[in-house]
Amino acid sequence: MGLYKYRIYIPIKIRSLRYTIQHQQNIIHTFQFQSSLSSLFTILFFPPIITMCTLEKRGDLFLLTLTGDGEHRFHPDTIATILSLLAQAKSQSKRGSVLITTAHGKFFSNGFDLAWAQTAGSKTGAANRLHQMVESFKPVVSALLDLPMPTIAALNGHAAAAGLILALSHDYVFMRKDRGVLYMSEVDIGLSMPEYFSALVRAKVGTSAARRELLLSGKKIRGEEAVGLGIVDTAAYDSAEGVVEASVRLGEKLAAKKWSGEVYASIRKSLYPELCGILGIEARVFAIPKL
Repeated sequence: MGLYKYRIYIPIKIRSLRYTIQHQQNIIHTFQFQSSLSSLFTILFFPPIITMCTLEKRGDLFLLTLTGDGEHRFHPDTIATILSLLAQAKSQSKRGSVLITTAHGKFFSNGFDLAWAQTAGSKTGAANRLHQMVESFKPVVSALLDLPMPTIAALNGHAAAAGLILALSHDYVFMRKDRGVLYMSEVDIGLSMPEYFSALVRAKVGTSAARRELLLSGKKIRGEEAVGLGIVDTAAYDSAEGVVEASVRLGEKLAAKKWSGEVYASIRKSLYPELCGILGIEARVFAIPKL
C-alpha cells in the first residue's frame, strides 16, 4: 500500500466476546433479572483486551481500521475514538479525498458491547448503558453522512447489528465472497430497533423484501445474496486483502475526480431527507463554478 504520511494509533479498552445467539439472549435476560453474581462472573471470566483504531493517510486516501482479532464491539471509548478519527479526516480533507473503513480478523464489527452493559450490576444500569451506546453511536452515522468525501466500507468479515449500520453509513459497501455474513440480530435477541437504524436501512436498502429479510428474519446473509438484495455493491473477493485492494482502486478512481467535498456531502444528504431529519443534520446548498 506504500508509505503513509502519518499514522495515528489510539489504544482503547473494550470487551471482546464471541457470542452465540444463546449467549446474547442470556445477556438480554440479565437486563431483566440482573444479579451481582452474574456481573462478577463476566468480570472474572471475560477480562478486557486491548484493541486499536487507526487512521492512516496515503495521498488522497484515508484508511480507518479497527485492528486486532476480536469482534470489534462498540464500547463508548471505541465510539469516541471513531468519532475523533472521522473529525481528523474531515479537518484534513481536500478535493479528491476518500475514506475507506475496514478491520482486521474475522469481524468487521459485531455491534455494541453488550458485555459492558451487563456489568452495570442491575437491570436499570444495563439498560442505561445500552441506551448510552445507542445514543453515542448516532453521531458516527451523522459524521459519515456529513463527511466531505466519498466513503467505502471494505468488509473483511462479519458485520452484525451496529457493525452493519456502520457499514451501511458508507456510500459503497464491498464484501468478501468466501467469508462473512450480514446480520441484524435485534429480532433474535429481543431488542427494539433504534429509530435511526431503521431510517438508515430504509434509505440504503431499496426494496421492502430486502428490508424484511434483513430486519425481520434474523437471517445471516452471505455475500452473493447480499448483492442480489441490493445491500452491498459487490462480493467478488476471496480475502480481506482483496476487499481492501478493490476499495483502494475505487478510492483512487474517485479521488482522481477532484470533486468538491462540500458539494459531494450536500448531494449525499439530499438523497436521504428522512434520515437526515432524524439525525438532525441539514444539507447546505453549494454553487461552486468549475474552473
